[in-house]
Amino acid sequence: MRRRPAALTALPVLTALAATLLTGCGSDPEPDPLRGQQWALDALKLPGAWKTSKGDDTVIAVVDTGVDPGHPDLKGRLVDGYDFVDGDDDPKDLNGHGTHVSGIAAAHTDNGVGIAGGAPGARIMPVRVLGADGSGSDANITKGIVWAAQHGADVINLSLGESGLMARLLQGGVLNQAISVADAAGAVVVAAAGNDATLLQPYKVTTPVLVVNAADAQGQPASFTNFGAQDAVAAPGVDILSTLPTYTSKETLKNTTGYGKLSGTSMAAPYVSAVAALLHHQGLTPAEITQTIRSTAKNPANAPKLGLGNVDAAAAVKAAADKK
Repeated sequence: MRRRPAALTALPVLTALAATLLTGCGSDPEPDPLRGQQWALDALKLPGAWKTSKGDDTVIAVVDTGVDPGHPDLKGRLVDGYDFVDGDDDPKDLNGHGTHVSGIAAAHTDNGVGIAGGAPGARIMPVRVLGADGSGSDANITKGIVWAAQHGADVINLSLGESGLMARLLQGGVLNQAISVADAAGAVVVAAAGNDATLLQPYKVTTPVLVVNAADAQGQPASFTNFGAQDAVAAPGVDILSTLPTYTSKETLKNTTGYGKLSGTSMAAPYVSAVAALLHHQGLTPAEITQTIRSTAKNPANAPKLGLGNVDAAAAVKAAADKK
């Protein structure tokens, strides 16, 4: 059985950016020159949340296709990871998806280069379980989840896709067990809902996982988002600007600027992982983090495809502070 990361199965949109934009211009560059294109940060109200927490001392494991270790917006933000595809300590991204997810979660911020990450103080643990084509086995993904939890991950991001009958068959499968192991080890597990516009419950209801649907810039459900997972939330997932490998990979055949836009629940999940990192820095337990994100999500029109609603980082951080 093969799995694909969600954005690779849902019409990813990749936009090349002029290299002159990446480092600003003149003697006083913008803190993050491409910040103006990151509509999702404002939709999530992350700038307001950063006044209280930036996720310092928090490790977000990106269980995915790996990462570009030399990217200027990620270099220095990484902790040791592992490559379960090749069986070594070099989880280099040969696809591009994992690098994009990593930048969303925790790219360097206010460094005069590129973009801002959702959790500017957090670190990324790259765990490569998907190959250059974006596919991989449940066995490697399971190993990656457990390895991340055992090696200090506080938040584990799963921007992976399942759909249709196969997803339902996996409800009692090994991924549920791995997620439960991670939860017991003290990690919050955040998972993308998938991109097939399908109603489904991808995990057992008792599995401690926070499923994320995708929303657009108007806060409405993205046309491609899966929905129906128990107590799912929603986050921006359409035309999301983030980091990409600075070398040639599957997602950078025509764009090696290091940045580009993709769409998918794969992009929504790391934004929620970033919010989880902010709450972890505030001292909340995994159960409290999940409960706080869910209880502060907003869905005034009760749109079913948004689940409990769009995540509100500022409200979540305030609620966490009020718990003290």
